[in-house]
Amino acid sequence: MKKIKVLILTLLISTTYLFAQNDTARIKTSAVCEMCKERIEHDLNFEKGVKSSTLDVDTKVVTIIFNPQKTNLNKLRKAVTLIGYDADDMPADDKAYKKLHYCCKKDSHNNE
Repeated sequence: MKKIKVLILTLLISTTYLFAQNDTARIKTSAVCEMCKERIEHDLNFEKGVKSSTLDVDTKVVTIIFNPQKTNLNKLRKAVTLIGYDADDMPADDKAYKKLHYCCKKDSHNNE
């Protein structure tokens, strides 16, 4: 009887895990280089509910797969701004932006 209870509990947990819904967010950033990519992806992966994040430097769009029960699009945008980058229509946090390396600042690539 005990083995049956353990088996049922295991199946229930596995089913819940398999059917957990994930959402995908795409956020336009002000990222300009590979260093930006590394920073954004690294920092976002520590945000609650984020499963993965990938930044396309050419389009400046970060794609984030997340659990909507733990976070939402506005929280993710805010997280990007606190890393130092614009997120859609939200400007980068001034303090965080000032801490970015020179090559990661959006004005540093205007002459290319």
